[in-house]
Amino acid sequence: MAALTVTDAAACETVAHLGQSYAVCRFDPAKDDIRIFHTGRDGKPYGGFVPLADDVRREQDYLVFAMNGGMYEHDLSSVGLLVTDGVERKPAARGNGWGNFYLKPNGVFFIEGKSAGVMETEVYLAGGHKPDFATQSGPMLVVDGTLHPAFLPQSDSLQIRNGVGVDGKGKVLLAISLEPVRFHDFATLFRDALGCPNALFLDGSISSLYAPVLNRYDNAHPMGPIIAVTRKMPGAPD
Repeated sequence: MAALTVTDAAACETVAHLGQSYAVCRFDPAKDDIRIFHTGRDGKPYGGFVPLADDVRREQDYLVFAMNGGMYEHDLSSVGLLVTDGVERKPAARGNGWGNFYLKPNGVFFIEGKSAGVMETEVYLAGGHKPDFATQSGPMLVVDGTLHPAFLPQSDSLQIRNGVGVDGKGKVLLAISLEPVRFHDFATLFRDALGCPNALFLDGSISSLYAPVLNRYDNAHPMGPIIAVTRKMPGAPD
């Protein structure tokens, strides 16, 4: 494994919020190589962090960070919109259904050039975006500074949860709870502690993190889309 840089070490930290702890990693889309991965060289979903790390190493990159990046079907295909390398692999899901994904409004996290965004699905689709990478999930945690209306401050539904937001400076923040939390508290983490006016829930009990600087190498659950950050190995050509 390539040696971690000072930048890598500074990217992730543990944040306390309302008596609970979260691992939070912050990246700058203008400088960091943030991508969404799904399918490997063999045409099959990676399904986990180890195959992804092996694959990017062939390109003389190393994996700085990775997290499950959106809900998926039994065959690991995405439930909703998936764009990788500028190609739409699956269109946005706009219908109704059961489960967190359909607890509307749901939303899209996307990378477009050197910027990133989190938007409610219909707002994203109306904007005519042409992203390099995008993944749809749900529900939205925060929409324009307002919590999702279904979240209850005293809910007894506690899960490990992970999500993504973009703060007022355009930085991407990815967080995972270190113990089970309710939706309401997770959403206020993004809005109040991390300064994200828009944030998106990625998943619950299967939430997984690859962050060497935090000594996290989760591999307990299969996964579909993966949000990851890579860097060139020392001495590798740009």
